[in-house]
Amino acid sequence: MTLAVVHLALTAAYAGFQWTVRGLVYPQFAQVPRTAFAGYERAHQRRVSRVVGPLFAGQGVTTLWLLLARPDGVPLLPVLAGAGCLAVVLGVTGLLAVPLHRRLDAGFDDDAFRALLRVDTVRVLAATAGTLAAGWLVLG
Repeated sequence: MTLAVVHLALTAAYAGFQWTVRGLVYPQFAQVPRTAFAGYERAHQRRVSRVVGPLFAGQGVTTLWLLLARPDGVPLLPVLAGAGCLAVVLGVTGLLAVPLHRRLDAGFDDDAFRALLRVDTVRVLAATAGTLAAGWLVLG
């Protein structure tokens, strides 16, 4: 059960982080002066990686552990649901969000920014669903 609680803590921390990014950080991008945006974006990428990297790594470890050595009494369905949610988050991040951030490296781009907000909404929803699945593990 300790593994499930650690997994829940990691998924909840990531979901909280993602909600903060979507609700606070990204909306502020549009307020940064255009002449300063490229530097702001590069600094954002460096700083956010320091937070999100350990959260992704921790969730990856606990998810794999739950998939490969699921403790007795831990139901399989929420483990699979959580793994699917993490796969969505990682896939959307690597395939969509990171390239959009690279486009923004050159300066603020309205189309890239709007696309980033849409992509990030998917991450928020998947992260929230992953936390619900992790809560199911602990409570179920």
